[in-house]
Amino acid sequence: MTAVVGGITAPLATGRDGWLGLLRRIPPRILWPGVIGAAMLAAGGLGAGAIVRRDPLLSGTFMNAIRYGHGHDLAFMVLFVGLFLMVLSWVRLGRLVRVGTVGGRTVALAAAAWTTPLIIAPPLYSRDVYSYLAQGAVALRGFDPYAEGASVLDLPLRGNVAGLWQETPSPYGPLFLLLGKGTVFLTGDNVILGAILMRIAVLGGLALLVLAIPGLTRHLGGRAPVAMWLTVANPLVLALGIGGAHNDILMVGLMALGVVKVLDRKHLSGFALIALATAVKATAFLVVPFLVWVWAARLSGPARHRFLVATAAGGAAFIVVFTAATMVAGVDLGWIGVLKSQGPLLTWMSLPCAAAEILFYTLGRHIPGWTHDGFLGFFRAAGMVVLLGVLVRQWWLAREGGVDAVRRATIALLAASLLAPSVLPWYFTWALALAAAFAWSDRWIATLAGVSVWMVLVTLPDGTIVARWTYGDMNGWVWWPYLAATVAAGVWVGKSLLKPEAPPDLEPVVDGVTVTDVIHAPEPAPKAAAVPEPTRVVGGTGG
Repeated sequence: MTAVVGGITAPLATGRDGWLGLLRRIPPRILWPGVIGAAMLAAGGLGAGAIVRRDPLLSGTFMNAIRYGHGHDLAFMVLFVGLFLMVLSWVRLGRLVRVGTVGGRTVALAAAAWTTPLIIAPPLYSRDVYSYLAQGAVALRGFDPYAEGASVLDLPLRGNVAGLWQETPSPYGPLFLLLGKGTVFLTGDNVILGAILMRIAVLGGLALLVLAIPGLTRHLGGRAPVAMWLTVANPLVLALGIGGAHNDILMVGLMALGVVKVLDRKHLSGFALIALATAVKATAFLVVPFLVWVWAARLSGPARHRFLVATAAGGAAFIVVFTAATMVAGVDLGWIGVLKSQGPLLTWMSLPCAAAEILFYTLGRHIPGWTHDGFLGFFRAAGMVVLLGVLVRQWWLAREGGVDAVRRATIALLAASLLAPSVLPWYFTWALALAAAFAWSDRWIATLAGVSVWMVLVTLPDGTIVARWTYGDMNGWVWWPYLAATVAAGVWVGKSLLKPEAPPDLEPVVDGVTVTDVIHAPEPAPKAAAVPEPTRVVGGTGG
């Protein structure tokens, strides 16, 4: 592999030395604040995160003081300072990515460095990982996880599940249940070790996303470094997705790689990967009808014939893989009926919930016969009707296949994350995994960055969603200044990203080679009848 600057060619560093050299060349003011910030997130999470109810490590020690009173306040501040440092590093790296100074491997390595401290951190920004472990234990101990909730278990696996979900069966697919069963089999009732292993499993989704992004950008027109920065290095993905050990990250990694395979004309393997993604979380199935159009557009014959052939072949691959995952997990299809279990959760990031809350407390409560639950149920049902209309319309408009079909699949994923009865910040990674691979203007990149940081901030470290407070709650006004501050922080991130990042000691780096090294490299002697090596141009779309 070679790099080209101004017509001068030099070999790129490869292998382990090349990776280590690339990591060393990342400017310290970009790399280390993020590493220190991630470590502070992990440390602060011991007191302010989504901690276990009875911690066998800290209980009975002086460190237990960080979970109460002033100690908890201190842990909370440490965590927020850590988040600020991580965001600061991310913004600084983004400035270099935006102007084409660094490549995709640089971004991936920086993200890996920022992620490492989070692997052993307590669960952050969510208690969902405890539900994952409980659901795996329910299946492992002979109960039907699609009929029974955590309440059938003994402590400590049951005791760490949020009260809202104690009676709720698992809404997740057989592959993820299999991961949960395997984790509990290995760790038993050790909730701390189980949470770490679940996080490592979810981390595999991030690795799959790194593999998928170069192919996605090649087909969809974006730049790999930008897409990598918007996804695998994003605090929304790292702090919430990995910190919270959310299965959404594993799902989007499999889904993104499946989309790449279909775009690369490896249709059967692509549909198989989408089946595995669906076997983690049902949301991934939304892209299947759109990928059918991609395949059908490449076939010959009448339009109806092409559609039926692509549907039959893709459907067969999907069904075979999904059925195999279901059989290996030892479960049935009961999880499909449990998907409505998100109903009890009320968050303002769901547009139907937001509309219901605002309109009920301003108008609805003055209408005789209307109750809050009735108002909420009506708007949630209306939201599902609107979502269905959006999905059908986007699918029909995607019938020409190609890149446009993937773009409309991305719109479908975004609509699902906005119009679902319950929405949480990490749901927006569904659409982001594909959207980041398209070509974006600098201002849109800045907007995506600001929104990402805002979504992190509206979730408190212990898993409380600030935007969950209802409009009519008399104590809700306390949170409005904080919400205003989160918006201001998002705006600051977007504006900061558009500023130049050019420290005096920085040499532009592309995949392990400084521009100075390449420019001053001696011109190689011509080789007669030699087949030229692949080249990469510094700047532009290199990744």
